[in-house]
Amino acid sequence: MNQDQGNSQTVTMFRVYYAATAVFLLLDYVLGINIRLASLDTLPGWRALYYAACFGCLGLMMWRPAWSLWVTTTESLITLSMLIIAMGTRVFTISDTMLQAGTGFVTAEEVVNFVIAGGAAWVAYTRGALAIRNDLNRR
Repeated sequence: MNQDQGNSQTVTMFRVYYAATAVFLLLDYVLGINIRLASLDTLPGWRALYYAACFGCLGLMMWRPAWSLWVTTTESLITLSMLIIAMGTRVFTISDTMLQAGTGFVTAEEVVNFVIAGGAAWVAYTRGALAIRNDLNRR
């Protein structure tokens, strides 16, 4: 497989990832299963805005396929940062709710969300590092 085929497959994979936002949206709003934006579970306005941003990412990639790596990396890092802060806050602090009601712990939805966003960030970074290395080798 040459570099152009690899780039084309990467762009397609990222487009599918963002097109799947429609599935995550349906799971969230119809079935109440929020695995794409678990850190925003208690903030419905921000969650809706973030879904719109994910569709915006897809639009950017359709308009400028060369930006796919940057778009995916940026969005995934924002998602991971939000998850790390939200999960870390609950993991490293014990609230009255946790002690009294036994709730407020990290949920399975957040773990799945972490894996999804982390996987996208990992692919974006590895593909980006490969692209940079190939670019440096051509010079």
